[in-house]
Amino acid sequence: MSARTLRSIHDLAAGALIPRGRIEALTGVALRYAVAITPAMADLIDAGEPRDPIALQFIPDERELDTLPKESGDPIGDNRHSPVEGIVHRYRNRVLLKIVHICPVYCRFCFRREMVGPDREPNLSPDAITGAIDYIAGHNEIAEVIFTGGDPFILTARRVSELTRRCAAIPHVKILRWHTRVPVVDPARVTPEFVAALEASPKATTVALHANHPREFTAAARQAIARLVDAGIPMLSQTVLLKGVNDDVATLAELMDCFVENRIKPYYLHHADLAPGTSHFRTTIADGQRLMRELRARVSGPALPAYVLDIPGGYAKVNLESDAIERSSDGAIRVRDDEGVWHAYGPE
Repeated sequence: MSARTLRSIHDLAAGALIPRGRIEALTGVALRYAVAITPAMADLIDAGEPRDPIALQFIPDERELDTLPKESGDPIGDNRHSPVEGIVHRYRNRVLLKIVHICPVYCRFCFRREMVGPDREPNLSPDAITGAIDYIAGHNEIAEVIFTGGDPFILTARRVSELTRRCAAIPHVKILRWHTRVPVVDPARVTPEFVAALEASPKATTVALHANHPREFTAAARQAIARLVDAGIPMLSQTVLLKGVNDDVATLAELMDCFVENRIKPYYLHHADLAPGTSHFRTTIADGQRLMRELRARVSGPALPAYVLDIPGGYAKVNLESDAIERSSDGAIRVRDDEGVWHAYGPE
């Protein structure tokens, strides 16, 4: 096993994850977008397989420097819905609390790739955290706080316990949800002390796990997940539909079965967002819809996620298997938001 997280192109070459001949070509990518691959993920990569699905998710690619006109540094409109630093209030009854802007790994398709990384936005200061919690306390309609970032599971158990306590002290907050990749990409962080910190609240606590391929479910990952679920913390899944990684029904079915057998409810299959330099990951919506039809024939009802698109610009999610999507005869796509307003999306 690799001894440490790989954080540079030279680290990747030294670890034999890329040939040394690619160092120069990939240096520009690493200067623009953060790089980090944990030992748990590095050990899964088959460096001799150019289409390895784990490598595709984490090893930089020259195509990341190709930005399409329709791509955006804020593709789902976080900034448009940020009334105070750290808060995204897109939906009436819940908010995102972006507590950190760093991750244990950096996914090459990340929709917040312009915002995350050690050289990007700083983590929230104590004053900013207080301001964010004061905002939540001042809005009685907020019933759910969703901790995100970055990856909030990189916090220490002490800080998690403190955040849990402060948010749980707000009477109208009923649910605390944590979005993370840590149980699969850095499972050693999910210690009994960390799990106890998540439990340090009488409020309902949920963890949403982001995983994209069945190989991410290593023995260590399964143990980390079990520590959470055995403590009584319900878990949901989030997956991004990625070309070359999981855009075939056999892989998707195996992945959803992995979630279910590890006591995680499949929740969302996200259509990849219009983040800069990520067009090589995006399937068409038609391909995603076909995969969902095929998936329905392969797995049981509890293993089916909802196939969703975050409407660019911050207009909420749309279920791509509903009547909220329309195609014209010339291939143009439009989608309808929660308020009934139609937005142009394509052609793809």
